[in-house]
Amino acid sequence: MTLTKQTMISQEAALIGRATPIIPSHRHIVLNTPLDDTIPDGLDSLIVGMGCFWGAERLFWQQEGVYSTAVGYCGGFTPNPSYEEVCSGKTGHTEVVKIIFDPSILPLSRLLALFWENHVPTEGMRQGNDIGTQYRSALYTHSSTQYDQAIKSLENYQQALAQHSDSAKITTEICPASTFYFAEDYHQQYLAKNPNGYCGLGGTGICFPPSLQP
Repeated sequence: MTLTKQTMISQEAALIGRATPIIPSHRHIVLNTPLDDTIPDGLDSLIVGMGCFWGAERLFWQQEGVYSTAVGYCGGFTPNPSYEEVCSGKTGHTEVVKIIFDPSILPLSRLLALFWENHVPTEGMRQGNDIGTQYRSALYTHSSTQYDQAIKSLENYQQALAQHSDSAKITTEICPASTFYFAEDYHQQYLAKNPNGYCGLGGTGICFPPSLQP
């Protein structure tokens, strides 16, 4: 089978990658928090894929209760990939945002509602005009509780979508998080550095019903 931008590559065919990770060289330029793998006590994290990660990151750093955000790559096979490699479709990764948040201020249910409402989770290996496996919708969880809540939220949002269209079927990938690889410095908080930069964030126009929030 010929590989296309919308065909998920196999582990055997994926790029080999490298041993050296990308390590952000500065703090979060909006929140002034560290960009590393540390999760402070009392906080939690979630990894989301919503298409191009620039606009998605801005959505979440604007939320009260978010301690830090970072963009990167997850869900694939190639260790420590570059942006160009991810865009080739030969790593299996999707563009993601890692959100570190205080669940006492920002419950996971609210994060999940923001996730569903602010992109189109029914498009498979694309998001609008951004086409390729690196733009697929994804939720990568860090505990069985998160996973169960994410699955329930998918079921509930599918129920909401079904009230408007019988053919709208969610394609979001939900699974336990694999390794999160930081993206290059210039991608971190991109829209804070480039306020007029591209933002492909959209949505279905259908709100997550409060009565169905997990």
